[in-house]
Amino acid sequence: MRNGMHHDKERCLRAVRSKDARFDGWFFTAVLTTRIYCRPSCPAVPPKPENMTFYPSAAACQQAGFRACKRCRPDTSPGSPEWNHRADLVARAMRLIADGVVDREGVPGLAARLGYSTRQIERQLLTELGAGPLALARAQRAQTARLLIETTALPMAEIAFAAGFSSIRTFNETVREVFALSPSELRDRLPRTTAIAPGVLSLRLPFRTPLNPDNLFGHLAATAVPGVEEWRDGAYRRTLRLPFGHGIVALTPQADHIACRLTLSDLRDLPVAISRCRRMLDLDADPVAVDDRLRTDPVLAPLVDKAPGRRVPRTVDEAEFAVRAVLGQQVSTAAARTHAARLVTAHGEPVHDPEGGLTHLFPAPDALAALDPATLAMPRTRRTTFATLVRQLADGSLRLGIESDWEDSRARLLALPGFGPWTVDVIAMRALGDPDAFLPTDLGIRRAARELDLPSTPAALTARAAAWRPWRAYAVQYLWATDGHPINFLPV
Repeated sequence: MRNGMHHDKERCLRAVRSKDARFDGWFFTAVLTTRIYCRPSCPAVPPKPENMTFYPSAAACQQAGFRACKRCRPDTSPGSPEWNHRADLVARAMRLIADGVVDREGVPGLAARLGYSTRQIERQLLTELGAGPLALARAQRAQTARLLIETTALPMAEIAFAAGFSSIRTFNETVREVFALSPSELRDRLPRTTAIAPGVLSLRLPFRTPLNPDNLFGHLAATAVPGVEEWRDGAYRRTLRLPFGHGIVALTPQADHIACRLTLSDLRDLPVAISRCRRMLDLDADPVAVDDRLRTDPVLAPLVDKAPGRRVPRTVDEAEFAVRAVLGQQVSTAAARTHAARLVTAHGEPVHDPEGGLTHLFPAPDALAALDPATLAMPRTRRTTFATLVRQLADGSLRLGIESDWEDSRARLLALPGFGPWTVDVIAMRALGDPDAFLPTDLGIRRAARELDLPSTPAALTARAAAWRPWRAYAVQYLWATDGHPINFLPV
């Protein structure tokens, strides 16, 4: 892990001199003479070492009075892998800030979700990131504003509101301070993009290379619930339940980015939608660090070398995924999709898809908690499992959001009827985002283990997999790929 890398000046200097894009988002270079800050891979000639200082976040650079470089656009770097691969207070706070909680609920709301005082959270964020929650949220608002300025023809007043600014004046001052250009100058300096349908935003989601899209998009397409998700014309499309409304997103893998086409019922949901899509596609991962660790095992090394950069396909809605995991217990992928599609048709909220194909949002927990379990076409014991899960999700006694403590959530899930290690670990891997979740009882993993002469019993395989920590969820992706991963949901 490279936590606190900005303190190691020599390592930072080497990354800047080599213009190493793998470190974009890990730290930022601030130039004392020009008062601008850059990503490590900035194409400009590196300044003298004595003129460089390093910060852990764009917000810290902005707070110290540095402006974003116009060439390398450091505010568009991939996010730090730390926030999706850790479960401590700072990481959970950063995930919530990216999800727009500070803008919607303020710092007290952030603190309430995490169960800490505002002072504790501010102190820890300042210590690790050089900026408090308000400064971090402000940096995100500036980035959202820039996206809307450069990719839409919206009036500036609408952009200010959508980006979360309290006034036009604050919007103008922030954009000028962060980017050294007024909003209109920022829009005028770029060539106009090709016109797209009104209300549709076309964005590029960056990632660290390499990225292998096969398992990532293949899994999402194979398990897609009709009405909520589809694979069409090389793009994964799905509906999104968002704080202010709903959205439809189309995600298409490209060589150096993911093309993202978003339609939102309320533009204030833009940063949240982007954050959730990035999380679902695991775009802030550090594939070099992951693959280097897995290559130390001679059995995994050929799998990694054959197709490096595999990501863990995750979710845009943790509660939805938990429900779908229960629906998929001990049935095939096709049967799981059929169960989910029936729930969507009967209890999902209808949405209009201008392109057709998508019809509903996945039902919210409170809607599912109100249905009669006897109407579900599944065994009685699984009906009990389903009813208990959705009831606890609806009343808040079980929380699986991005702020969740992973170990606490695991313990609460295991206490539910019908939840065994496989169900808990697949939720931990795909919904909670635990990079070390492991599925030793999964039939696909056990088949791969036998084929590769790895131990095939769960206990022995778990012992062997200790060497893959803390990236066992990524090892699962490589193992699944050995037999095409038919995605049969048999263990509980």
